Amino acid sequence: GGITVAHQWRVTTSFATTSTVPIASNWEQVDTYGYGGIGTVMSESSGVFSFPSTGIYLISISVDAFRGGDTRYWKVRLDTTTNNSSYNIAADSHGGIIEASSDTHDSVYTEFMFDVTNVSTHKVRFGIEADQSTTILGSTNRNQTCATFIRLGDT
Repeated sequence: GGITVAHQWRVTTSFATTSTVPIASNWEQVDTYGYGGIGTVMSESSGVFSFPSTGIYLISISVDAFRGGDTRYWKVRLDTTTNNSSYNIAADSHGGIIEASSDTHDSVYTEFMFDVTNVSTHKVRFGIEADQSTTILGSTNRNQTCATFIRLGDT
């Protein structure tokens, strides 16, 4: 019993975008300040995450952003596939930025419970969409834009 897989990944470099699906580069497994993960690590290739074992996973992503101006909307999306080909938006969250100073910050969070019955076909990726160019924050030293994967139990 108990949790057998729990890991975090983060984006290491900030980038400006109106649409980036998937976030295909600059991912690293968290590795600073006493980080502790459990079990076999997820694998990532061009922004697509593969699972180390079958099971029910809680997947979450938190994204920090800023803009030197207004943006009516920006969103983070969590896309899943069960056939290693076509992706669907399984969860998304929206934010909006009204300029209060030269750089106004916002953050959004979304999560999804994913039943991974086949590690070859069940995958996840993350994306950003915005109506204005918005800077997504990343750092190699701390979690600003980060994803968490926790295997809750058997499928």
